[in-house]
Amino acid sequence: MGKVIGVTNQKGGVGKTTTAVNTAAGIAKLGKKVLLVDVDPQGNATSGVGIDKRSVRYSSYSVIIDKVKTEDAIMHTQFTNLDIIPASMDLAAAEIELVEMEHRESRLKNALALVKGNYDFIFIDCPPSLGLITTNAFCAADTLLVPIQPEYYALEGLSQLMNTVRKVKRRYNQYLDIEGVLLTMYDGRLNLTQQVVEEVKKFFPRKVFAAVIPRGVRLSEAPSFGMPIMYFDKSCKGAISYMELSEEIINNNK
Repeated sequence: MGKVIGVTNQKGGVGKTTTAVNTAAGIAKLGKKVLLVDVDPQGNATSGVGIDKRSVRYSSYSVIIDKVKTEDAIMHTQFTNLDIIPASMDLAAAEIELVEMEHRESRLKNALALVKGNYDFIFIDCPPSLGLITTNAFCAADTLLVPIQPEYYALEGLSQLMNTVRKVKRRYNQYLDIEGVLLTMYDGRLNLTQQVVEEVKKFFPRKVFAAVIPRGVRLSEAPSFGMPIMYFDKSCKGAISYMELSEEIINNNK
């Protein structure tokens, strides 16, 4: 059965989608069968693996709201072992539509249960908010991967996120755990970076990944070409770091 990992941080601009796309692609490149599920209305994970959002017939919206068969929404990407359930613009309305629905928090979980056996890992790219779609992702997930930019406000958002995790654990998914915290846009030369890293390690003992993701121009360029970084420029620092993270996650889940 595939392990379901939600990639989440309600603070925007921390490299959440970059992490979802590149970790999913990295683990797939290492020989695991991976499904990437894009439930962010912006749909950046979808375009990040080279899929035109306008050409999508069924999306995560179709699966969550219209109960389209999960298999029908899965698209193969051009990258080794990597499939995706793409996002569509309709997702922006899903928050409102879910309010009226029965079992509204477990619709994604039920949909993914039908295909879990086909994959080693399933990554969910969550929206940068803590609404009903994110609650669906947290109910479906076994663990959460939290990218954090080591800056002054990083820890403020973390306590809010952990409050939501506690609520979801209490009400819907008692087994939800933290897969790990990933430091992104990392610059080890800054004193502030070191201070934030120490704080994060206190907040999440033994949960901070050894791999860190540096700032890099190539990482920002790759999505506009619709390619994960290890296919766009496998020798750049970003690609090497995401491959290290991918190996670390596989090793942690042996």
